[in-house]
This record gives sequence, C-alpha cells and structure tokens, in this order.
Amino acid sequence: METNVIEQVFGKDVFNDEVMQAKLPKDVYKTWKKTLESGADLDSDIANVVAHAMKEWALDHGATHYTHWFQPMTGVTAEKHDSFLSPATKSKPVLEFSGKELIKGEPDASSFPSGGLRATFEARGYTAWDCTSPAFLQEDAAGVTLCIPTAFCSYTGEALDKKTPLLRSMEAISKQAVRIMKLFGYDDVKKISCSVGPEQEYFLVDRDKYLQRKDLIFSGRTLFGAAAPKGQELDDHYFGAIKERIAAFMKDLNQELWKLGILSKTQHNEVAPAQHEMAPIFSTANIATDHNQLVMEVMKKVAKRHNMECLLHEKPFDGVNGSGKHNNWSIVTDTGINLMDPGKKPHENTKFLLFLAAVIRAVDEHAELLRLSASSPGNDHRLGANEAPPAIISIFLGEQLEDIIEQIIRGDVSSSIQGSKLDTGVHVLPVLKKDATDRNRTSPFAFTGNKFEFRMLGSSMSISGPNFTLNTMVADVLQDFADELEKADDFDRAVNELIKRTVTEHRKVIFNGDGYSDDWVAEAEKRGLPNVKSFVEAIPYLMEEKTIAMFERQNVLTKTELESRVEINYEIYSKTINIEAKTMIDMAGKQYIPSIIKYVTSLADSINSVKSACPAADTSVQTELLTKCSSLLASAQKALANLEKVSLEAAAKQEGKEQATFFKDVVFPAMNDLRAPIDELEMIVDQSFWPVPTYGDLLFEV
Repeated sequence: METNVIEQVFGKDVFNDEVMQAKLPKDVYKTWKKTLESGADLDSDIANVVAHAMKEWALDHGATHYTHWFQPMTGVTAEKHDSFLSPATKSKPVLEFSGKELIKGEPDASSFPSGGLRATFEARGYTAWDCTSPAFLQEDAAGVTLCIPTAFCSYTGEALDKKTPLLRSMEAISKQAVRIMKLFGYDDVKKISCSVGPEQEYFLVDRDKYLQRKDLIFSGRTLFGAAAPKGQELDDHYFGAIKERIAAFMKDLNQELWKLGILSKTQHNEVAPAQHEMAPIFSTANIATDHNQLVMEVMKKVAKRHNMECLLHEKPFDGVNGSGKHNNWSIVTDTGINLMDPGKKPHENTKFLLFLAAVIRAVDEHAELLRLSASSPGNDHRLGANEAPPAIISIFLGEQLEDIIEQIIRGDVSSSIQGSKLDTGVHVLPVLKKDATDRNRTSPFAFTGNKFEFRMLGSSMSISGPNFTLNTMVADVLQDFADELEKADDFDRAVNELIKRTVTEHRKVIFNGDGYSDDWVAEAEKRGLPNVKSFVEAIPYLMEEKTIAMFERQNVLTKTELESRVEINYEIYSKTINIEAKTMIDMAGKQYIPSIIKYVTSLADSINSVKSACPAADTSVQTELLTKCSSLLASAQKALANLEKVSLEAAAKQEGKEQATFFKDVVFPAMNDLRAPIDELEMIVDQSFWPVPTYGDLLFEV
C-alpha cells in the first residue's frame, strides 16, 4: 500500500467531529458542541438532525443496520442489530433513523448479569447514547453496521454495565479537580478529563492446533500441558525480529484499528514465546475503554483471517509469562495542563505536589479496592508471581520525587534531583539525556514521568473498573482537600501544610525497591499494607462502610449497585472455575486417560512379544516404563474421580461467597492434582499416542 496509508484510512469508519462538522448545519453543529462541552441534556430537535446525518453517512458507507453497542458486566460487548427500514410504505423501502432511536434502545435487561438488580421476569432495560464517544462502523459477514456507543441501565435506573460508573467517575473527578484549580487561580478551567493509554498483551497460536485443544476453546487457557524444552529463558523473543506471519497479522490489525480511529502506536514481541503487545496513544478514559474493547475484538477477528487464534487469557500457558495490560493514567485540564506533570522543578510545583499527595492518599486508603479492580479468575494466576506486579499495592515514585517527599516531611524543600547525561563510552554514539529517575517494572502503581502506570490489570479485562475506581478514590480525596482549602485564610500556608500532613501520614505506601522479593512481603506487613492474595478474598472490600460511603458520596455507585457487583463477582469466579473443572474432567476422561491406556497396553504387548520371541531378552526398560506409566495413570484416575466428586459438591453450595470460596479452596486444588500426573505422563508417553498439541507445538509453530 501507499506510504501514507495511515492518513488514508485513519478514522474513515468513525462519525467523528470532522464528519459532523461537514454533515451538520452550522448552527446545529455549534449547539451540539456546546451541549457536549456543558454536559446539558440534548435537545430532541438537535438529536433528530444528528441522527439523520449519522444515518446518511452510514448508508453512504454501505450500512444496512444500526446497533446500540454497550458493555454489560459480562466483560465483553453486546449489540442488537436493527435495520434502517421503516414500515411507512409497502411498495418501496423507506430508510429512517430518528433522534429517539439514536438516544435510546431497549435490550432485555434480565438476560445480562445484574446481581439481583433485575428478576428474570423483569425484562426492561435501556441503552442510552454516550455522545462523548463517536459512533463507528463495523463490517463482517452480516454487512456494515452503524455502532452507537451507549450506557446500559435497568428500568429503575441502576447501572448494569461498565460504562455508566466510568462516566459518573469522570464527572466526579472533574468536579473536584476544578475546585482545586480555581483555588490556584485557574478560573478558565471548566472541565478536567482523565487521560488513559492501555497497553495490550496477547498470544497468537495456530488455529488448527487451537481447535484440537478443548481447554483453549472452553476456558481460554491450557488446563494441561508440560513445559516445552525451551521457554523464555534465553530472552530471545522479547523485542526480537517479528515473524512474517505475525507481521502480516500486525499490519492487518493496525489498518483495522486505524479505520476505527484507534491510535495504535507500538507493536513488538513480548517476553514469552508467541506473546506480543500493542500500545495506543492516550485518549480520554471512556473513549480509551471503548477502544480497548474494540482492540480485543478486532485482534480476535483479524487473527482468524490469518488462521491463527488470539488468546487474551491472563495465563494461557503454565510456566511462561502471562499477559496483562498496563493502564497509563493522568488527569488533564480543558486548557491543556497535565496535572501529573511535575515540570522541570517539581519541588516548586505546589499544584503538582498537591495532586500527587491526593493520589498517594487515595491509593493508601483504598489499596484493597484498587487490588479488587484488577482482579479476575485469570489474573489470580499472575499477581504475586515473578512475572507481574505483586498482589501488595504500593507506589513507585522514583528517586527524584521520593527525595522531594522526604524534603517535604523534613520541612526544608529546596531542590529537585535533575537528570544527567548518559555517556555510553562510544564516541560515535550521541551523548543521551538521562531521566532523573529509573523505572520499576515490579511496582503495581508506578509514576512514569507525567502519569501513573497501573500495571496489575489482566489482559482480558475491561479497563473500566480500574479507571472508575481510581477516579472515584482520587475525587474523594480532592473533595476533602477542596473543603479544607476553601476555608483557609492563608491559602499558600494551608496548601503546604496539607501536602506535608498527607505525605507524612501515607508515606508507608511508597516503595521504590524490588516488589518481587520476599523481603518486601515482610516489610509490607510491617508497614501495615494489605496483602490480598486472590480475587475471592478481594471481593468483600466492595461492601466495607468506607467503600460504600465513598462511592455514594461521589455519585458513582449506590450501595445497591455495589451489592450487585459483589454477587456478580462471586458468580464470575464460580462459573469460571466450574467450566475449567468440567473441561478437565471431559479431557481427562475422553482424551488423556484412553490415550495413556493405549500406550500402556502397547508397552505390555511389547514386553509379552519380546518375552515370547526371546525369553532371555532384557525388557527392563519397557517394564520400568510400564510400571511408571501405570502408577501415574492410577493417580490420574484417582484425581479425576476426586475432581468429579468435589465439582458436584460445589454445585450444591449456596451461591455467592460460600460457593466461590469452595471453588477456590477445594475444586481448584483438585484440578491441580489431576493436572500433575497427566503433565508428567506427557513427558513419557510416545508422541504418536498423545491426543492434543503440546506446548512446543502451540508456542513455537506459529
């Protein structure tokens, strides 16, 4: 393709601001922009004009249907397609799309997770147009569809999705941060946005091999599998040359994402074999969330075109690094000021230090909640291992900011450590400017220049939860700060005292060292930092009094909405482990054990044949193999019977915390007990007898 392919395709499938300006009458466009900026209700007449322009644009691009595209609490997106056909006349098709149809849809609310908010017989729910996120086109075998990003709520107004609380949290942090900015004399600041850039890790495997693994099909991860002779120990995959087949996928992926206005920027091989990463440029939090959902969907779609399968599970292969996504977060004013930018002299930047103090306090006070926001059944396999941030929440600030914090606490703030020059010792290479602070890859929440990088998220997760949690936590602290500072007689003195008091009280959450070390676990316990080791253990923190009070105070989630999410989280965990357990039972009973029996039988036949032909022959090798395989086979059968038993017991437990805890403490260990002998047998049994592709086949033959 031409070298200017990005310019040619970027945003071509998006009803963006440029398209609206061209399609709408000038007065309508101005009113529309004013409405968007002020957050006021959209006038129905304006909505009708926008809907007509959107329809005409979509039809020009070959669209036949439209859908309200939303994000229920399933973790994936949902859509119901309606054609533009109107019943106005029988002799000739009339294509219509009204403002009412643009603004509101009505999916069946009882068919999505609601945590008790909706009974099965109460079907009505509404999707409401999120006009801050542009409509876009999707093309597949069904044709071209106009997708309208929407929020999803129940008939009684409760949030049933991941977008609504995110939008509420963005309003909350904007409101409180604007109050702070006005105290600093920035009266021109009317709105503050959360800026987010989520990096996305993923695996690519051959689709033909994928289809031979029931565990990958049903659960997204391998539930059995011995390590390949080579893993990631040579570090040769990370940033290595990209294979032709993968490069073709990446080229196709980029073009699809660019069409959707997604700022796909970086691509490279990740640490594990067959693992890769894509990173976008920053967008506002709600658009970044929409885009990340699209990124995951498009990755899967494009992979199939190349006869590959994209695996987004956090731990698809045991023994090699799993996948996450780093959530880069900052807050920016509508006048272009990044409030997380320390500037050249951060020790003199009081505004930055106040917002930094707010983040430090928020993370310290709500560490368990932040931990929960990055939790999932899949992410339990990563967090706390030496491949992802530890389960203990701490903040990395780097040498420069930690030094300033120490100065603030001592009361003699006078300097900032500055970056130096990096001399490589090679004269033909340029002398590089060295940052004032190194980076820390073991920190779950790290300051990285002008943003915080929340590194705990799992690769398959929506980024909505972590971002609305972070926004709400920080908004709540900023409200406290604003309440206090607005009453102060001497603002300069009060703000400096507030910063000092805050960082002194919450410095225990700051840690710049090795988060993987055992020493840190002991040190964190000494500091009183929580160590929440699993998703199930994190869920109850949603119902703590301080959590409920904070979410209600910021108008992000009500107690009822929080209760529903508790129930949904327990349900997600139980269902996930139940599916995995049933898949293991199916694979062990129908594939592995029958194949191993065939191999054992062939060994026995071999021994008998050799003995029959030559009684004096040495058959010790076959006998030893037969004995070992038979012993492991018996262990596997015993473990299979136990897994079947405890799975039935789990089904009889009361749904909610009791059942989820049983799955974690009883069923999951039983799954590992079944895996162990079968994985050991994989290293012994003749490859021609083995029923599924191995790790070596999946990870290295792409």
